Amino acid sequence: MITMKKFSLLDGTAVVIWLLPAVYLFFIYSALPQSVPIHYDLLGNVNGYGSKTEFLTIECIMMGAPAFAYLLLKFLPFIDPKKQVKYGESTFQKLAFGIVLFLSALNIVILFSAVHQGFKIDKLLYPLVGLLFVFMGNIMNSIKPNYFAGFKTPWALENEDNWRATHRFASKVWFFGGIAITISTLLLPAEAGGIVFICIMSLLVLIPFIFSYTYFRKHHFNQNL
Repeated sequence: MITMKKFSLLDGTAVVIWLLPAVYLFFIYSALPQSVPIHYDLLGNVNGYGSKTEFLTIECIMMGAPAFAYLLLKFLPFIDPKKQVKYGESTFQKLAFGIVLFLSALNIVILFSAVHQGFKIDKLLYPLVGLLFVFMGNIMNSIKPNYFAGFKTPWALENEDNWRATHRFASKVWFFGGIAITISTLLLPAEAGGIVFICIMSLLVLIPFIFSYTYFRKHHFNQNL
């Protein structure tokens, strides 16, 4: 039987953090230029401008994304076909809160750069992404098998041992990779920091993927001996 989730202190804190970009936008709206930056390249340079109406449309999407992610993860036990999430609900609640915090901080950085157009968005964007991976690395090992969150390789989804091993390994890779992203992008010049960011991000995806496949090949081979 499905019961309504109680509104917790964590939910209230998430709502406050979620609303901060909207409050900030309210106070800076009159200072926005007629032509607002709406797109950036990988080095943080503006490569697309739009009207205030277009900017507000993007802001609606930016506000909707964390709300959707939070509600999805909060009510995940009701829609998870594996029925595993209920054994790790606290982990998913932490994950949902972390996503709201990251996306709200990202939105505030975008709003700030829209008003202060000489500001290089990459100097905060890349470290924020690094901190997100540090956070994810801390909780990755606790994520139970599911189809919505985590490192969802085909082999991990089909085998709980593979899922646990992959996430135990990925938690270390993402934690230290996130630290490397944060420090390197804060210290390096924009172009070098952008290159390092792309390289480390590629490794954070590829290394756990290769590990999961290698784990599958090793244990599948042993089972067939």
